Amino acid sequence: MVRISGSIFSNGLKPLEGAIVTLHPSNKITTTDKAGHFLFNQIPTDSKSITVRYSGYLLHEVKLPLNKNAIVFPAIVLTPEIKELQEVIIKDSYEARRKKEESLTIETVNSSFIQRNLGGSLMQSLQRIPGVKTISIGSGGSKPLIRGLSFNQVIVVENGIKHEGQQWGADHGLEIDQYAVNRVEIIKGPSSFIYGSDAIGGAVNIKPIPLPAKNVLGGSVDLTGKSNNEQFGGSVNLFGRTEKWFFDSRLTAMDYGDYRVPTDTVHVYNYAVPLYKNHLRNTAGRELDWHISTGYSTEKLKSVVYVSNIYSKSGFFANAHGLEPRNVDTALHDKSSRDILMPFQEVTHIKISNTTSFRLGSHQLKTQLGFQKNFRREYSHYVNHGYMPPVYPAAMYAPQDLERQYDKEVFSVAIKDEFSIRNHQFTVGVNGEQQQNKISGWSFLIPAFKQVNAGLFVYDKMQINDLWLLHGAVRMDYGRIEMQQYTDWFPSEITENDQTSAEYLQRSSALTRTFGSFNWSAGVNYNPGKWSFKANLGTSFRMPIAKELASNGVNYHYFRFEKGDPNLGAERSYQLDLGMDWKSNKWSVQLSPFFNYFPNYIYLNPTSQHDIYYGAGNQVFEYEQSKVMRYGAELQMRYQFTPQVSGEILAEYLYSEQLSGSKKGYTLPFSPPASVLFGLNYTPEIKNLKDTYFSLDYRYNAAQNQIVPPEKKTASSNVFNLAFGTKVIAGQQDFILSMQVQNLFNTKYLNHTSFYRLIELPEASRNIILSLKIPFLMHK
Repeated sequence: MVRISGSIFSNGLKPLEGAIVTLHPSNKITTTDKAGHFLFNQIPTDSKSITVRYSGYLLHEVKLPLNKNAIVFPAIVLTPEIKELQEVIIKDSYEARRKKEESLTIETVNSSFIQRNLGGSLMQSLQRIPGVKTISIGSGGSKPLIRGLSFNQVIVVENGIKHEGQQWGADHGLEIDQYAVNRVEIIKGPSSFIYGSDAIGGAVNIKPIPLPAKNVLGGSVDLTGKSNNEQFGGSVNLFGRTEKWFFDSRLTAMDYGDYRVPTDTVHVYNYAVPLYKNHLRNTAGRELDWHISTGYSTEKLKSVVYVSNIYSKSGFFANAHGLEPRNVDTALHDKSSRDILMPFQEVTHIKISNTTSFRLGSHQLKTQLGFQKNFRREYSHYVNHGYMPPVYPAAMYAPQDLERQYDKEVFSVAIKDEFSIRNHQFTVGVNGEQQQNKISGWSFLIPAFKQVNAGLFVYDKMQINDLWLLHGAVRMDYGRIEMQQYTDWFPSEITENDQTSAEYLQRSSALTRTFGSFNWSAGVNYNPGKWSFKANLGTSFRMPIAKELASNGVNYHYFRFEKGDPNLGAERSYQLDLGMDWKSNKWSVQLSPFFNYFPNYIYLNPTSQHDIYYGAGNQVFEYEQSKVMRYGAELQMRYQFTPQVSGEILAEYLYSEQLSGSKKGYTLPFSPPASVLFGLNYTPEIKNLKDTYFSLDYRYNAAQNQIVPPEKKTASSNVFNLAFGTKVIAGQQDFILSMQVQNLFNTKYLNHTSFYRLIELPEASRNIILSLKIPFLMHK
């Protein structure tokens, strides 16, 4: 047995009390005293290293020379964790460590990746990651699609708080300012044991920004322009910190016009719609966002308050939303490419949260409180269908042009405790959430409802030795949803026994459902040398949402009648995830296969019925459940030809099949086709320039012939993208410039997961994106 001691100091050579010193691989922990001193009286002979953690400082690791009975370290000076203004290329440090320590399939990207692949929304900027796609809504909105699952099967977490928008609508994008994103972790596959219901397909975890350095004031200016939809805008960031207090703020504004597609005609349900100058009429929009975070940080306590407001106004393609295709006033809509006419939507998302973390002995405790308000209004000309009155009543409770309004308020709370016992690292957590959802407008689809969720989990990471890590987790959840009754505001004619009468039809009855679930997860990591292997087996679940239980109305965006089933059970999922990673001096290979089984997957099934009351004979779609099998894999290969030239291959494949129900043998909606991306990167060294890169991507999307009606088969496609970037050094000031040319050859192709795929609408024409980042730093 060996005795170890030493002292920990700040970069200003002040003793650091409460620094956490961990011995590896036994994971024994001690903390420093007021003098910064630590001591291990007796340690195992197989001990290899110690690590030192302290808030506001980088992790410090020291190897142990175990060749004597007592080791006294010289002063260990920690390096401050500084918020970098310049782009930083992280070469397999944080990301590689996370992958080796987690049995789930995790991908991590930083703000440099987002700027280099900047799209119209955060999720469009992340599409280069294998297994990650989007359901795109025009040029400015999208929602995540991970391994073919989306909507309420994938969650987004921002600063530790689950983002609650209107996830269930394909035309409802994600209310996130991508300029405010510093680092993103994407978990592919079920992660319900961490996040609870709705994480059955994966999670997008937007990490908090790091704290600025002490006694610093700085910021950055981002400017962006796009050729396709003539977008202009940008973002201004300002941050600062004293010894203990800090703040970070951002203001983002964007304005864009109708986007262009490489065709002059589209067909909306067999009706030919000519496009003026290839513009998709009424797809313009604007966005105004602001964020501020402020807090207090000491050696033992860190508390941060986040406040943000995301506002967007965007038009819907006039020939495919709300209005009948033949009734669009093309002269009005084509007069300007920048105006926003009906139909359009306005969305305001307010988010307020507090995250507080502190140490209590060997325990690291974290509390999170959150409030969100998602307010969405959809405007369209009043069009009477069925027995709706031809003239809109003057005394109606909703304005004539307000088709739908959704008002969601969410309160959330979470408590988490992390601690170690010998070689076990435990995480115990509890969380709760309460929602209240109100509705308005002349069109009905889902009722108002209240919802409560609560969960408790225990997670254990056990390090057996330097090669093996074991994982185990269990979670219990409870959910309750109360839906309100809704009755039509107009009478409909009902005929029974040859007698006709007028009645106010009840569209939704009062309904209360409760759900409970127990889930588990078990995983292993094996890391021998250049290789890394992982496996994870577990279960997940998802509560049915109000739309699936109680919808009963026309979705005019799709020209269909949607009907819920109040007897649906909670979705369950069983999934096996595997991973293999190999790295050498020049090669890097990562393979991530998976298998997934749903005994009761919820889906929207088209029927042979047609609506006679509320539309023009729209086909009726009903929510049902079936057994579903899914499997697939992602492959990432990289090779460094020379110090300046590298190549990569990013491939993905997914197969889905319904094993029961009326659509037995069919796949699932929005199942992405197999695809492969070939990338070539060149990073030359140029005088007065830094971090210069040129890249060319070629993506091949295979044909998607496995569909579920009313989907259509999608042909294969070949798309090229070009990118360039550099950092210009001008005296004391840096300018970070990047350019992309998306769809380089203006290819006409269809995206199988696009919201507009059903009307044969091709993807956007060539798009040149220019962005300039100007960081600045002022020391107090």
